Amino acid sequence: MTGLLVVAIILAVLAIVVIAKTAVVVPQQNAYVVERLGKYHKTLRAGFHVLVPFVDRIRYRHDLRELAVDIPEQICITRDNVQVGVDGVLYMQVLDAERASYGAANYAFAISQLAQTTLRSEVGKIELDRTFEERTAINIQVVNELDKASDPWGIKVLRYEIKNINPPNDVVAAMEKQMRAEREKRAVILTSEGEREAAINVAEGDKQKIVKESEAQRQRQINEAEGQAQAILAIAQATSDGIRAVAESINIPGGAEAVRLRVAEQYIDRFGELAQENNTMILPANVADVASMIGVAMSALDQQRPTTRLDEGS
Repeated sequence: MTGLLVVAIILAVLAIVVIAKTAVVVPQQNAYVVERLGKYHKTLRAGFHVLVPFVDRIRYRHDLRELAVDIPEQICITRDNVQVGVDGVLYMQVLDAERASYGAANYAFAISQLAQTTLRSEVGKIELDRTFEERTAINIQVVNELDKASDPWGIKVLRYEIKNINPPNDVVAAMEKQMRAEREKRAVILTSEGEREAAINVAEGDKQKIVKESEAQRQRQINEAEGQAQAILAIAQATSDGIRAVAESINIPGGAEAVRLRVAEQYIDRFGELAQENNTMILPANVADVASMIGVAMSALDQQRPTTRLDEGS
């Protein structure tokens, strides 16, 4: 009885071991590679699977999720012969579990090494100043090269990101001096541009002031000229009116005698003023004959009277 119990226990343990070896549950986003008698047989996807005991064996287990691989810092030499330390991170994913199992002994290590060599090659094509602004281009180029190499391994390289670019300390100090000089230069340029704009504004203001003053001067001269012209016209009009009034007065009765009297008065007044202003006296040939001078003037007026009357009759 005891022997039968031991045999039953042994058989139960053996059954448990067989079930454990043959029944397999594959988690989601995982793939198991099964070998039968040492040769690839099939790939198990997520779910429950039963294997042939002692014949089938799970040889490789792959995680199909996106995998991040750290690329350690390495020394790269730029095109202008400056050593910089560059590190990054690589993102990849297993697409074909069979090729990932048999294409490379350690695909993660192989891709990491290839990423380092490709990165050194890409950094060596550009100058130090451009490495910081060409990060995106370097990342894209590294991904393209890695994707070509990893395709036979069933691996898809999704992206590569440079984390840090560390130049030597002396280069960093030189770059800081350069940036400081650039900032000072920009400050000087901005200051000079501001002074130039201010000078231009002042000159423009002076120009407009001169233009306004010249326009005001011109307008003042025009106004004065117009005023003088109007004054001359008014004087001429008044003189004309006066002459016309005198002519009309001569033709009325008693006008001629009044003219003679006025001429005689003016003659005597002017003659008296001449005697007061000059030591040398200019005397007419016949001083006492004032009446003869008045007669000469009146004869001239008489000669003009018929003409005036003729003009009025016409």
